[in-house]
Amino acid sequence: MSRPILLAAASLTILASASSPALAADAADGQTDVSEVVITAHRLDMALQAIEPSLGATSFAMGQQFITNLPGGANTQLNQVILQAPGVSQDGFGQLHVRGDHGNLQYRLNNVILPEGLSGFGQTLSPRLASNIELITGALPAQYGLRTAGILNITTKSGLKPGGEAGIYGGSHGVVTPSVEYGGTWGASSAFLSATYTNTDLGIESPDGRSTPLHDHSQQGQVFGYFDHIIDESSRVSLILGTSQQTFEIPNVAGVHPDLGLTVNGRADALSDNLDQRQREGTSFAIGTWLKTTEKLTAQVSLFARYSSLTFRPDAPADILFTGIAQDARKRDVAVGLQAEGVYNLSDGHTLRGGVILQADRATSKTRSQVLPVDAAGDQTSDVPLLISDNSTRDAQTYSLFLQDEWKLTDQLTLNYGLRYDRLHAFRDEDQLSPRVNLVWQGDAGTTLHAGYARYFTPPPFELVASETVAAFAGTTAQAPGTQNDKPYSERTHYFDVGAEQKLGDFTFGIDGYLKQIHNMLDEGQFGAPIILTPFNYRVGKVHGVEFTAGYAKGALSAYANLAYSKALGKDIITSQFNFDPADLAYIHDHFIYVDHDQTWTGSAGASYHWGSTRVAGDVLYGSGLRKDGDVPNGGKLAPYTQVNLSVSHGFEQGLLEGVTARADLINAFDEKYLIRDGSGVGVGAPQYGPRRGVFVGVSKTF
Repeated sequence: MSRPILLAAASLTILASASSPALAADAADGQTDVSEVVITAHRLDMALQAIEPSLGATSFAMGQQFITNLPGGANTQLNQVILQAPGVSQDGFGQLHVRGDHGNLQYRLNNVILPEGLSGFGQTLSPRLASNIELITGALPAQYGLRTAGILNITTKSGLKPGGEAGIYGGSHGVVTPSVEYGGTWGASSAFLSATYTNTDLGIESPDGRSTPLHDHSQQGQVFGYFDHIIDESSRVSLILGTSQQTFEIPNVAGVHPDLGLTVNGRADALSDNLDQRQREGTSFAIGTWLKTTEKLTAQVSLFARYSSLTFRPDAPADILFTGIAQDARKRDVAVGLQAEGVYNLSDGHTLRGGVILQADRATSKTRSQVLPVDAAGDQTSDVPLLISDNSTRDAQTYSLFLQDEWKLTDQLTLNYGLRYDRLHAFRDEDQLSPRVNLVWQGDAGTTLHAGYARYFTPPPFELVASETVAAFAGTTAQAPGTQNDKPYSERTHYFDVGAEQKLGDFTFGIDGYLKQIHNMLDEGQFGAPIILTPFNYRVGKVHGVEFTAGYAKGALSAYANLAYSKALGKDIITSQFNFDPADLAYIHDHFIYVDHDQTWTGSAGASYHWGSTRVAGDVLYGSGLRKDGDVPNGGKLAPYTQVNLSVSHGFEQGLLEGVTARADLINAFDEKYLIRDGSGVGVGAPQYGPRRGVFVGVSKTF
């Protein structure tokens, strides 16, 4: 279950340059003895990886070829790639749920934390920049904290394999995606750059099942750069820069008229087809890293920063007629931090690891809301909108320390134990000391067994915590169902995990079970007009599940299959209460309910076969259906669905087309029309449907 990290060919080349710039230059020209390059690369790569092992946790690695084989390949969005991992279910607005958590994912680039940002629909990172994507779950070692449902560690491509690729991809729903990437070396320095632009008429999931919804145009641009410089045989520095800028139209359902009976400046009607709501999202980030390795000690120090923004523009006065409010929202968040970690080989039996992570955030929120005044009975008293401004600036700091020991009890049995301390200073001051322990046994017959326990401390997403003054909207058409607004708490979890993996020839089989006992269970919901999620807490929660995995690889054929069972329940909503119907609050106070993102069964599978330079591939996504309201809140569930995607590609190796690759992809091949959300449930917004059938073609050229 604890699989080794896959080494990319690019990383072998970059690490070879550590011995000397001349060696790197010769390697690029193919003049260096291959064994010397590989030995040097292996030594330094292992020194780097030893800082952040996932010993005892469960990992699923998706390398560059895995991504290329998927229908859409590197042209697809990152969340669609991650859906192939076990225990990952999809939600509307591109959200992912891992093992019954709402979000709670930590993204890392080359093992360095990328802070969370403001995002409603867009994907900040493109699969194009990745040489490997690894999802790490389970009872995590002490170096992982704060976001613990899953660690998404993306190993980026480097520039030590000179050359690049340019391509164009597109098809159904008005999709046009040009892209380019290039890498190169200059003595002891190297760089890799990639840029992607997407123009599409399916920017957000369809709210009514149309293949191409009304008013759903989106433009999305992503730029990424990785730069490094070898200082000497034992140290190097690197810099990562990236930005993602995206605009979205909010899709409309056709043929709907307002039913609230309101009048705005003499106007009493509007047609939903003509609504013009828009959202803009942007994220920019930078990570600078210094690595030093010696015979006993390897250390890495990184500075990181991220700026993100989100702007929602309503369509007034039509929004007031439909929902009672037209709210212009502008949110900004700036995060900076330090991550310093190291590993020390104390003896043959003990390896010590420790580190410190510091992060500071500043969030700014500005909203301007147009509403109508109402009397005590809720009847409109004027058709002239009132303007309510609600602005705030808040700060937060997190401090984390960890220390752990990897103790080899025998050649086959390893105990990894440690402590982690986290402190949050924000809208609440909270902290926790969290023990972690994992026991791993590796047998001679390809058998690996592991069992672990982890105590988790998970702050609510600081940048999403609402600052809205509930009282300001009293006596208006935007009056909240209640008035109580306790600020969210950090979630505290006891996490138990046990699993096994067995290799039988070319097959690999795995099973992993988990149990989570949770205090102040975090969830998120959409409340109000802007598509911005708001965190809240259940007083207690309980989640359990089991995952089954299988893989096969031999010659031209590779295949994988994952099936996961999960149950996630919460009881008693104790924060952000004003957003909820009082009757729902009263019921949930005394009863466990399924959380809205609970899905009993989740599955994924895929296969790829190639002969020569031609490759055919396909994958399948299955979900038994997320929750909807039934006789009780979240008491029902949506219908199950199966989405099949197919792909074929051919690379030309001779003649005028040498270096050209052409591909064709069929998404949702059987055009299954299925709901991801139906618009009901605790904290659920508008309905969203899965993608309808789409045909896409692309051509790329290496240079």
